[in-house]
Amino acid sequence: MNEPKNDRTCGAAATPDCTPARKRSAERTRTALMSAAAFRFGRYGYDGTSVRDIAGDVGVDAALVYRYFGSKEALFERVSSNSKVFEPLLDVPLDCVADWFSALIAGEPKDVDFPHPVLTVLRSSSRDEAIGRLREEMTDMFTRQFAARLEGPHAEVRAELLVAWVLGTSLMRGTIQTPALASAENQDVFEQFLRAGVDVLISPEAADLSREADRGGSAETA
Repeated sequence: MNEPKNDRTCGAAATPDCTPARKRSAERTRTALMSAAAFRFGRYGYDGTSVRDIAGDVGVDAALVYRYFGSKEALFERVSSNSKVFEPLLDVPLDCVADWFSALIAGEPKDVDFPHPVLTVLRSSSRDEAIGRLREEMTDMFTRQFAARLEGPHAEVRAELLVAWVLGTSLMRGTIQTPALASAENQDVFEQFLRAGVDVLISPEAADLSREADRGGSAETA
């Protein structure tokens, strides 16, 4: 007796994981368009980037951009969202946060696919809206969610100082490329001080420093 045929076979046009080849190709094209858009928005700004340029980088018709994303503005908003890169911080143990940030920004300086959030704001055609969006994202991720993980006083201030420290460092090292921070020769020193700066804002000792600051301020006003 012959074995029954498996009705779940995907057919010749499917990939081994049973995702149809056409759908898989569409996902690759969508990802490629987002990467091209992020690069151009980051380098040339919103006004200096056209849908035709983005499509041309990928080798597809500009109509695909509108089909996948709806509009140039919607595509810009999609690739310039900055909070997702920090989402793992909500699960990373606090004593590993310094290592996590070090791994995030301690690589060799180079052009990256996704624009730095500060540069995205500066190059946006509607800067006030971009600033508002970035403030909302950073406030939700750090001032609210991450600060809730920190013990001791002034958790919100310490959380915002943390993201300011990291964004400023990554901007100086990766985009502006100042010689000391960008130099591979100073890699060990860079990571040492980067971790120290992160640790002092996260560890219980940071809370002690905050209390010292409060006592100092009270003494000056007495």
